[in-house]
Amino acid sequence: MKKERYLTVKKKLPLFIILIGLLLLGTSLWQSTQTKIQTNHALEKAKKLISKKQSLPAAVNKKIDQSTPPKTGDTVGILKISKIKAELAIVEGTNPDDLKKGVGHYKGSYLPGDKGQIVLSGHRDTVFRKLGELKIGDQLIMEMPNGNFTYEITKTKIVKANDLSVITLQHKQEELILTTCYPFHYVGNAPKRYIIYAKPIKN
Repeated sequence: MKKERYLTVKKKLPLFIILIGLLLLGTSLWQSTQTKIQTNHALEKAKKLISKKQSLPAAVNKKIDQSTPPKTGDTVGILKISKIKAELAIVEGTNPDDLKKGVGHYKGSYLPGDKGQIVLSGHRDTVFRKLGELKIGDQLIMEMPNGNFTYEITKTKIVKANDLSVITLQHKQEELILTTCYPFHYVGNAPKRYIIYAKPIKN
């Protein structure tokens, strides 16, 4: 009797493993689809925002921005990286919900034109999947309601995941920093962070 039960379980084990695999695959595909829907929605929202505000006179635009600072979760602009064919919505905040929509703008860091440190973060397995392909000299463009700003990559750096020393929030000169988890193909919580530094250049 025990032997028959053992044989029955043994026969069903491969089927059980296949079902678990299909369940995990289905969950992964569902999450990927949901993320893509949210990023596309945020990008369309960013395009409408930029198109509307860039058509206003500069003085009016500046007055609106000063009276209504972005709230966490708001779409504030677009990050374009032609080298990897990326066009990503920039969302205020770096909470998990914000990063599902696109690239997160670290609250407390500056915006283009403010002459300070701009910090943008994104997931390595979604919006920043190809970030490791970028090289020194490649360009990054931030399209904002008050204009388009171009930056050139000057260096890259790898630090421990809990190292926040790269976020200085300095207000002496403008610089753009992109951060994401590293290694790019690591399974689980990555132990390090990949940092890209870029300086502004004239369009």
